[in-house]
Amino acid sequence: MDHNELRCFLVLAEELHFGRTAARLRLSRARVSQLVQRLERRVGAALFTRTSRRVELTGLGSRLRDELEPHHRGIEDALARAAASARAAEAVLHVGFSTPLAGELVMGVTERLRVTRPGLTVEVCEVPLADPFGMLRSGDFDLQLADFPVREGDLLHGPTLLTEGRVLAVPAGHRLAGRPAVTSEDLAGVALLTIEGEVPEYWRRHHLPTRTPGGRPIGRGPAVTGLQEALTLVAGGRGALLTAAHIARYYGRPGVAYVPVEEDEPLRYRVTWRPGGPDGAVRLFGSLAREVARDRTASSPSPGAARPV
Repeated sequence: MDHNELRCFLVLAEELHFGRTAARLRLSRARVSQLVQRLERRVGAALFTRTSRRVELTGLGSRLRDELEPHHRGIEDALARAAASARAAEAVLHVGFSTPLAGELVMGVTERLRVTRPGLTVEVCEVPLADPFGMLRSGDFDLQLADFPVREGDLLHGPTLLTEGRVLAVPAGHRLAGRPAVTSEDLAGVALLTIEGEVPEYWRRHHLPTRTPGGRPIGRGPAVTGLQEALTLVAGGRGALLTAAHIARYYGRPGVAYVPVEEDEPLRYRVTWRPGGPDGAVRLFGSLAREVARDRTASSPSPGAARPV
C-alpha cells in the first residue's frame, strides 16, 4: 500500500476540499485527484462523491477512514519517536583513556551521564600508546583522560583528578625483582623498553628516561607499541618497563615482578581536549570526572596507589 495514497485520503477525508488538501500536502490539485483515484481503483469502489460545490465521503469511505486513522496516527507517532531518538543519538561524545585506571574513571563518568544526560551517548576508546595525541587532534576523540605531563600548546586541560606513583616491571628473576622498592638511581644499567611512534620528546624523557637524576646512563631495550607487547617482552627477559603503579594490580602475570619506584615524580591524570570541540559536553564530563575522582576510595593500601586530588 502506498503511504502517499493513504495520507492523501485521510487529509481529504478531513478537509473535504481538494484545494485545502493540496495546500496541506504541498501538492497540486491534479496530484491529489490522481492519488485518490488510484486508491479507489485499488479498493474497487468510490470513496468520495464529488460535485461542483462539495466533496463528501461515501459510506465505504467513512468506514475506511475510521479504520485507517488510528493505525496511520500510530505509524506517524512511531516515526516521530524514531526521529527524536535519532536526533538525541547524534549527541555523541568520543572519549579516550590512556591507562586502565583512566578507563575506570571514564566509565564511572559514563554511568553518571546515563542518569544526568540520557540523550548524550559516550563512546570510549583507548589512546594508542605510540600516538598519545593524534586521535584527539584528528577529531576521533572529543577529549581524553590521560596521564601527564602534557605540554601541547594547541590542547587544553583541566585540573588534576588523580595522582599515583610508578613501578618498575622487571623479569621475575631480575636482580631488582626481590626489592621492596627502587629509586630512580637504580635504573642505571636497566634496559628500559622504548615506545615506537609519534611520541613527544618531553613525554618520552619522562616515561623513558635515558639518564638517572645523578647522570648515570639508563639502557635501551626493544621498541613496543602497546602495553601487552611490553609486558610480554618483560616476561621474556628482553627489558624492563617503567609504568603506572596500578598496572601491578591490573596486570599481575607470571614472569613479571613489579617494584615500586620511590622518590619519583607522581603521574597526574587530567582531562585534555582540543579547542572548538563540544564545549558544553566537555565541561560536563570534566565536572563529573572531578566528582567521580573525589568519590573514589583507594583500592590498594600500597604507597603508589592512585589518590583523588
